[in-house]
Amino acid sequence: MLKYRIITAGILIPLVIGLIFFTSPLIFCVITGLVTLWAMWEWSTLAQLNKKVQRFYYLIFSYLLMTVIFVTFVPTFLMVIFLWWVIAIGLVVAYPRFSHWWGRGLFWRAIMGWLVVIPCWVTINFIRHVPHGPWMLCYLFVLIWGADMGAYFVGKWIGKHKLMPQVSPGKTWEGVAGALICGVIITLITLLWLDLPYAIWPWAMGLTLITVIFAVFGDLFESMLKRRANLKDSGTLLPGHGGILDRIDSLTAAAPVFALGTMLLGYII
Repeated sequence: MLKYRIITAGILIPLVIGLIFFTSPLIFCVITGLVTLWAMWEWSTLAQLNKKVQRFYYLIFSYLLMTVIFVTFVPTFLMVIFLWWVIAIGLVVAYPRFSHWWGRGLFWRAIMGWLVVIPCWVTINFIRHVPHGPWMLCYLFVLIWGADMGAYFVGKWIGKHKLMPQVSPGKTWEGVAGALICGVIITLITLLWLDLPYAIWPWAMGLTLITVIFAVFGDLFESMLKRRANLKDSGTLLPGHGGILDRIDSLTAAAPVFALGTMLLGYII
């Protein structure tokens, strides 16, 4: 499993970096949009839309919703999504309490997919189009990749204390610590490399810690939905990783929070 995980990551990382820096805004939007639609197709499985006609209409409506949000996007949308993720974190922490209403039927889980996946796509396109956007987006991806790897390897190495066994039995507090430490190291290297003023270091570190924490809950939120649907992975597209959703679950929460934080700090207009 680890071998396939490393091989897949070794292929995907250069592709993502190339996509960020060497494609036009239109091509970037289209390719990431197709990935998002694939993720929405996987989400229809988590929502237990078992009939193909249901999944087809869910995908069509997702496409229409993506288009509407993209063309009408305003930065205050990030605050709305931030508030949604605060609610989502509450659902994760309280699980299995309250799951009797959102887990029953199809309605709420279908809406959750639109609140989780589509804002992530809108946000990364928003970040890429601002000044120095490709570099900011690259930093965000490296931060999330580093945090994921830190959580995975530290958790495997010394993880003993379960984080939320009712949601994801494999995740540990030691893994979370590994994610936060890797995030801080990546941010420290970036601050030193760019020779940024020391006055912004505490703010940058604070945003890093918040972004990584939300990334952890993005992962846990998808795990909660998979547990409810009795699934191990959202799909089988990526060997060693599962589906697209399994690869971007951390990013779905981290991207809007990172964009909102940089906007409030004055780095995104």
